[in-house]
Amino acid sequence: MSSPHRIAVRVYYEDTDFSGVVYHASYLRFMERGRTELIRALGVEQRELFDGETALGFAVRKMTIDFLRPAVMDDLLTVETRCTEARGATMDLEQRVLRGEEVLITAAVKVACVGGGRARRIPDGLRKRLMLDD
Repeated sequence: MSSPHRIAVRVYYEDTDFSGVVYHASYLRFMERGRTELIRALGVEQRELFDGETALGFAVRKMTIDFLRPAVMDDLLTVETRCTEARGATMDLEQRVLRGEEVLITAAVKVACVGGGRARRIPDGLRKRLMLDD
């Protein structure tokens, strides 16, 4: 996947702490939306995966985040998400949160495909859409 998927996220009062800057945990929600919308943009509805015959979902297994600069209320942010590798049951993603061209947050994320309480191989159809056949 060469170019990242992008979504816009507006910062609301509920996303900030007492000082008016975005609370660190809010970025987790922003990035979750980015990952969800990447899958949706590939033509896969997560609800269909979850409700299907072989119910599957994605769970964050590992995340490393660098908080570089703060965002504040009313900022319009862009969340970029790019899949870098998909192997077996795991997928590695790179995410960035930007305000204009300014990078605020970088994250390396590993998600696991799970079903029935166990790791499951990422479906071949999704792997192909990510252009990461293995």
